[in-house]
Amino acid sequence: MDWQGQGFLHLLTQRAHADPRRIYATEFQSGELVAHPVASIVARSEALARGLAGQGVRQGDRVAVMLDTHSDHLCLILAIARLGAIWVPVGTRLLPSHLEYIFSESGVGMVIAEAALAATVRAAGEALPLILREADGGLAAALASDADLPEVDVRASDILMISFTSGTTGRPKSVPVTHAMMRFAAEAAALAAKADPGEVLYVWEPFNHIGGAQLIILPLIRDVTLALTSRFSASRFWDEVRACGATRIHHLGGILQMLLKQPESPRDRDHKVAVAWGGGCTPEVWTAFAQRFGTRMVECYGMTEASSLTTINDEDMPGFVGRAMPWFDVSIRTSEGERCLPGVRGEIVVEPIGQGAAALFAGYLNSAEATRETLREGRLHTGDLGEMDEAGRVRFHGRLKETIRVRGENVSAWEVEHIVAQHQGVAACAVIPVKAEIGEADIKLFVERAPGAALTAPDLFDWVRGRLAPHQLPRHIAFIPAFERTPSQRIMKHKLDATPAGDWTRA
Repeated sequence: MDWQGQGFLHLLTQRAHADPRRIYATEFQSGELVAHPVASIVARSEALARGLAGQGVRQGDRVAVMLDTHSDHLCLILAIARLGAIWVPVGTRLLPSHLEYIFSESGVGMVIAEAALAATVRAAGEALPLILREADGGLAAALASDADLPEVDVRASDILMISFTSGTTGRPKSVPVTHAMMRFAAEAAALAAKADPGEVLYVWEPFNHIGGAQLIILPLIRDVTLALTSRFSASRFWDEVRACGATRIHHLGGILQMLLKQPESPRDRDHKVAVAWGGGCTPEVWTAFAQRFGTRMVECYGMTEASSLTTINDEDMPGFVGRAMPWFDVSIRTSEGERCLPGVRGEIVVEPIGQGAAALFAGYLNSAEATRETLREGRLHTGDLGEMDEAGRVRFHGRLKETIRVRGENVSAWEVEHIVAQHQGVAACAVIPVKAEIGEADIKLFVERAPGAALTAPDLFDWVRGRLAPHQLPRHIAFIPAFERTPSQRIMKHKLDATPAGDWTRA
């Protein structure tokens, strides 16, 4: 643990000299798998750093990056870090109204984007300098420069990126992530993924989400390879995994359920993946996925505010998110701040141990109130509901703020959704509170049908009635063609119709 509190930039030079030919990352280009050695990634990142310096980017400047997942993107992030500038990751599917908020909130001074996104970016920030990545020339052409590579004193406590929370229920908050926090995030991912020498990690998640960002420097701290793909596709998933030789896959935001909904195939176990690691896996999904695809399951829990991961379940115990990372103490507390007894539900609270203080963020940008609510007495109050067993293993029960009060009973939206999602005719689902005629709120269930399913609301209600308590049953059911999702595949609940109207209402 002698790395705790450190950053990662010094490892670029070390790796380039010690192991220049080892493959840092692969990616598909025109249908072919192209490999990028460590030396190439380091050299390209230095060239891009010169280009940025030639464009006037200096230490502390904030650069918004709106790119797909590819090696250019990875090298650009390392280049921004090398200059001591601050990376502002931006999803490629965001609209101008969202971009305007992000640019303003984070104080962006430059935008680098895919050429196809030029009109979208200009509609959000016409006055901002914009560098476009053309498909043929890439960033090497857009940022070609013979400028000197400046010597910059970058410290582990310096901000590396400003990460925006996914904003599934409201305006996203901006989280400053330091160089040290990114190192903690990568080290945690290495533990969770069982990143042994020679492993290949399939990277579907975009770099603008902490789940993808934490993998960027993994080949600097472990002898592993990243296999990059432009975006998640359930239908192409296993073919790409086979083609790149992946041995580890990451799950988040319901992708396990999406993969289980795909038609069964004789090739379901024809792959090299030994470990599927991530978050949001229920016991039912855990068992079904492990049995069908033959993978070992590892479940985690965490937040960007605490360097991505705070607990890990590598004990083959479905239903748990595991024990605290070595640099954290995780407890379950009452609303008064007292520790809960084993088996009693309360808020999940994270407290750093020793050098782990560097793994905890210092507060949100431009939001003192949200910071005071989240950081109290050196502890991170997650706003999540959980319980702990006598051995210190945590169970996750959903967001405290996603608890729906139904006729005096508290209902976890997460628990209802994970039961409904087990129905074969359901591709995805979400529940929200709506105004009730009697009591505080009623439950409205939104359902995206599985391909080819002829599921009706009465049939679904009859099915869940035997699996949910009476106060957990939905009052309204609405079918929708598809959910709007964040890049990390989380459903954007704030976009759902929060009125009692629906396709079906219980009598």
